[in-house]
Amino acid sequence: MFITKRHLPRRTFLRSAVATVSLPLLDAMIPAATVLAQTAAVSAPRLGFFYFPHGAVMNQWTPEGTGSDFELKRLLLPLAAYKEQMTIVSNLDNRRAYGPVHAITPGTWLTGAAPRVSHEPYGGTTIDQMAAKILGQDTPLPSIEVATETSGAAGSCDRAYGCSYAGTISFRTPSTPLPMENNPRKLFHSLFGVGDNAAERERLGRQTASILDLMVSDANSLNRQLSAADRVVMSDYLETVREIERRVQKTAEHDLSHMDLPDAPTGIPGDFDAHLNLMMDMILLAYQGNITRIANMMFAAEVSNQTYNHVGVSDAFHPLSHHQNDAAKMNRLMTIQEYHSQVFARFVDKLAAMPDGDNGSMLDNAMLLYGSNMSNSNAHDHYPLPSAIIGKAGGRIKGNQHIVAPERTPVSNLMMTILDRLGVTPEETGDATGLIDAV
Repeated sequence: MFITKRHLPRRTFLRSAVATVSLPLLDAMIPAATVLAQTAAVSAPRLGFFYFPHGAVMNQWTPEGTGSDFELKRLLLPLAAYKEQMTIVSNLDNRRAYGPVHAITPGTWLTGAAPRVSHEPYGGTTIDQMAAKILGQDTPLPSIEVATETSGAAGSCDRAYGCSYAGTISFRTPSTPLPMENNPRKLFHSLFGVGDNAAERERLGRQTASILDLMVSDANSLNRQLSAADRVVMSDYLETVREIERRVQKTAEHDLSHMDLPDAPTGIPGDFDAHLNLMMDMILLAYQGNITRIANMMFAAEVSNQTYNHVGVSDAFHPLSHHQNDAAKMNRLMTIQEYHSQVFARFVDKLAAMPDGDNGSMLDNAMLLYGSNMSNSNAHDHYPLPSAIIGKAGGRIKGNQHIVAPERTPVSNLMMTILDRLGVTPEETGDATGLIDAV
């Protein structure tokens, strides 16, 4: 038997003197005459944790009906096209989040562990980082942490607990909170390894109009080794990188000199909708390039005063969340919550359109937890928590379910179940009492 197919290592990169770009999965990375199930084409699932602050109006989150016979309400309707891929779990509680309200809410979502009373952080390792130790070892970045804001208003810090738990949902160790990156330009460079500081980025920007221009020769050489199908994938991927780079660059170059503005980090769009969607697109690019398989995203900061004028809500987010059961305020709050679901749905749309080798789409091989560690924002409670998983993780999750767990089931049970479905043995998962077998 003659085998003519050339094999590229899964971790093949385009390299230049200043940058390294990871590539998407190509057919040429699958060894010839090798059973597909024994190759990198059967990829580990992509894992995502998408957090929105200030809870949800639960009677418009929780579906009618149980099992596979359920009907979505307003806040999850934007995801209706993915009902078959959806697992909603109700009656989850996080007792470890009770205390100084906002100050420890984000940081206890993925741990279920009670933080130590101290300004020096000490809580628990989050499940994304437990998974990263297994799933993130053959990607350039074990995980990425992304946000639109790095801190909220007064109330996100506490005199007893400090500020460490409000600004992130990810802890590498119980004492190591991971900062969330809200600057798309910095995130781009962290993904592609170009420029460690503003001076270096400026110098490199003068040298070339595009980072990728430095790699054209290497890309052309690699293309000669690829099949026609792989060249199409490669071309599409590089175009996506260029488009993201173009958008980031345009933001950095935007002239606001005619306005009396305070200093702001270069690269962050002034329009919140553009900023949020750009950060979501950066996560997609990281997934597509296999730069990481694990992403954490905070749609807004805890105690955020962001306004949502683009959807007709001029109120600041956090004050509006104290709606005092006023119907008009609750409706405006739900408009914000519905908008978050719409942004997430657009992200899922794009993930569903991205091929993942012979595994179907990237969505087919993904597990995305969308939710919050607060329930009723007016009451500042943590039961029942809004929690929905999108994606079946390559068949590891059943999907098309509304699971009504026993009352006050620890949210840590869901976190432990996520790890179990990934084949990851948890180090410790907060106050978990067992798996949610129906997931």
